[in-house]
Amino acid sequence: MNDHFQFQSVEKIVKESIFVLYKLDSYPDLDFQYTKKEYPGDITLILFPLSKKLKKPVEKVGKDIGNYVQYQLKGLIQFSIIKGFLNFIFENDYYIHLLKEMLNTNFYDLKYPSKKIIIEYSSPNTNKPLHVGHIRNSLIGASIAEILKMVGHEIIKIQIINDRGIHICKSMIAWKKFGKGETPDSVKIKGDHFVGKYYSLFDKIYREETHESKDSIPSTMMNEARILLKKWESGDSIIRNTWKKMNKWVYNGFEETYKKLGITFDEVEYESDIYEIGKKIVKKGLKEGIFFQKKDGSIWVDLMKEGFDQKLLLRSDQTSVYITQDIGTAVERLRKYDIDQMIYIVGKEQDYHFKVLFHILKRLGYMWVNKLSHLSYEMVYLPSGIMKSREGNVIYADSLILEMFSIAKKNFLRKYSKEKVQEKSAEIIGLGALKYYFLKIDPRKKIVFHPEKSIDFKGKTGIYIQYTYSRIRSLERNFFKLCSLLNYYWSNIKFDVHEKNMIKILKKYPLILKKSAINLNPSLIANYIYEVSKIFNHLYQNKKLIDPLNVIHSNICMNIIHVTGNVLKSGMNLLGIKMLDRM
Repeated sequence: MNDHFQFQSVEKIVKESIFVLYKLDSYPDLDFQYTKKEYPGDITLILFPLSKKLKKPVEKVGKDIGNYVQYQLKGLIQFSIIKGFLNFIFENDYYIHLLKEMLNTNFYDLKYPSKKIIIEYSSPNTNKPLHVGHIRNSLIGASIAEILKMVGHEIIKIQIINDRGIHICKSMIAWKKFGKGETPDSVKIKGDHFVGKYYSLFDKIYREETHESKDSIPSTMMNEARILLKKWESGDSIIRNTWKKMNKWVYNGFEETYKKLGITFDEVEYESDIYEIGKKIVKKGLKEGIFFQKKDGSIWVDLMKEGFDQKLLLRSDQTSVYITQDIGTAVERLRKYDIDQMIYIVGKEQDYHFKVLFHILKRLGYMWVNKLSHLSYEMVYLPSGIMKSREGNVIYADSLILEMFSIAKKNFLRKYSKEKVQEKSAEIIGLGALKYYFLKIDPRKKIVFHPEKSIDFKGKTGIYIQYTYSRIRSLERNFFKLCSLLNYYWSNIKFDVHEKNMIKILKKYPLILKKSAINLNPSLIANYIYEVSKIFNHLYQNKKLIDPLNVIHSNICMNIIHVTGNVLKSGMNLLGIKMLDRM
């Protein structure tokens, strides 16, 4: 093996060849993929986009690039061209160079030009507990934040708590009328669940009133809630004190749930602190003729020319709506933070809302609106359909987390360990199963959650990956008990197909990180690390990894295994999942 040249991967040399051979600075994104099993090769470059760009036959482009790469790598690869696909065949020494590169450098430490990015996620209302939909939102947001940090960006994780508005007033009215002074402590109920109980009670009474009314008489309860909102916005001290007390109950409940999930934020904003900013902007826009006022005093924006409807910005009593707050929030954040990008992680049902918001901000003359984007993720459905808090068909986060801990203790103790597993380990396993279940699915695809099936611990699961990692660390411990670390000679090493497959998929990690960051998609990492685990277990089942009679090759195997463990831990950490050295 020739060690007297600077090794570069096939992918890097292909990019270099395009510039050297064709003087082309800008070219299509190169599409590399694993070579199909029916053809000889390890990695394949699809030639069609490049051939079209260069206006040259695919055969000619393939030969030019193949010969260039082969010359630069000094016999470490062979190549063939089949139907517009350039297949590179790695020689044994190429795999040795790949493994040495992964051992000598932090090969997945990607540092692109840094951006300052705000990510807004979770952002619940203070009228009900967090549910399974909030879990998906929070896990997506937290994971994307970690992935973007991994590639070098500065991230500000923000949630804005919707702590005011008509929905909050509904809970307050119900509690004032029917609560009889009870508190979360007096009835031993977690604060967010306590307030949510009264929100549901309000809705039940409201539906009964509107159903029984034959003359379309407005609901008494709803009228009282609207009066309460008006008093709140006027600064009524009694109303404000009740509001603060009930919100405090909810905040304490949220904090407990977030702690269980391992979800954190850099900044927490409250709508009550910001909504006035939005109101001032709207009123200023009215004076400047950007918005218009109806006879009842309500303020609107006309977006008919942009393909949308007229949108209410302030009600006739001058109380604000959701989009009023969002206008103020966007303006305040851009004033406060010198950011390059802001990502709202909000469900698909709010697609229209954000399109309207961005058009309004543009109409107001804020040219930074192109820094804003909405990551629209699909909802979590039950077999019966979409969840609705007011109808009671909701799976709450607290209940699901406790169920996962219970399942982990029961299944893990029985199946995966002869020793007593500590409470903390069971929690890590249960939470890992829950997080992996949600994050392995593309955010843009819906999840149908079957409560009766809970989370399966078999197949493509978090525990499969955690167990694989634990097995790797156990192998390392056993190896160093039997063998001392030796100086070994790479030239004597011949990899078999299982070892080659392991090295090849590990080398893919930086590409997966890049794609996941660009597409804001944690599922790419989740599914990749499952594949890494699966290929490792094939290696484990088909090869004697610790062989006292062949310490040199065992040492090489341990290096492959060590890199595998590091990649699994890195990927799972990006999903917010902890690993266990022993299971």
